[in-house]
Amino acid sequence: MASSTLVSGSTSTEPGPAARRSGLWPELRRRPAFAVSSVMALLVCAMAAVPQAFAGWFGGGDPRRCDLAGSGLPPAPGHPFGFDIQGCDLYTHVVYGARSSVLIAVLTTAGMLLLAVVLGLLAGYFRGWVDMLISRVMDVFFGFPALVGMIVILQTLSTHNEVTVSAVLILFGWPALARVMRGSVLATAGSEYIAAARGVGASTPRILLRHVLPNSFGPVAVLTGLNVGGVIASESALTFLGVGLQTPAISWGVQLNTAQQYFTTSPHLLIFPSIFLTVTVLSFVLLGDALRDAFDPRLRQVM
Repeated sequence: MASSTLVSGSTSTEPGPAARRSGLWPELRRRPAFAVSSVMALLVCAMAAVPQAFAGWFGGGDPRRCDLAGSGLPPAPGHPFGFDIQGCDLYTHVVYGARSSVLIAVLTTAGMLLLAVVLGLLAGYFRGWVDMLISRVMDVFFGFPALVGMIVILQTLSTHNEVTVSAVLILFGWPALARVMRGSVLATAGSEYIAAARGVGASTPRILLRHVLPNSFGPVAVLTGLNVGGVIASESALTFLGVGLQTPAISWGVQLNTAQQYFTTSPHLLIFPSIFLTVTVLSFVLLGDALRDAFDPRLRQVM
């Protein structure tokens, strides 16, 4: 009976994970939202990696070269975004501001994903008291107001840099990803090929790394892509509230925090960083939506 079950499973016409992944790229190429959002996301990442290459196109090129004589002046030839309160070229500061946002997004996303994968694997595969313990910890974080917790922790810290802000965002962001990973592992752990691997004497680490993880990673990877835009928006919100990055750090949130005091007299200080922040968040959200639609076979059938 066991052998017949294994044979019937091996001859199934249901496409396997490799076949589904190989068909994702043609599916993504047919979606205009993926093309536009990916180009914009890559442009923002390039701007964060080499800001000096972009800052010299229209502005002064050096974010530290300032002149108080130009404090708050509107756009002018050679300075398309005008000047900030310190008399620095605002376009250059907006370009350099992408570095902090993208760096925090990368650190936070990597940290949340690592925690979610490890804890989700343990909870979904071993179940029992391990699952109960991890699930109760997740419930504590789900029941606690995340914004209040982040503000309280950041206010108690003396250092506000990219690492500390990322650590706080990771602390309150991993439970949602871990719950998705746990559910995916629960569904995968009951599959016939997992039982077959146990039957032939495969070790638990080998089963987790070679079989469970590759076939459970898709949903949490898609959700992680959706969260990148939210991480950038959260960092900017915390900085805007005065508990995130602080001067002399160059960040869109710092620029918005400063601009709120001068919006009536110098509206360009708020408008241009807001546009860059909105376009960046929207690009990553649309990119995550496109990946989610491509991974979900039910949505592909609807399209």
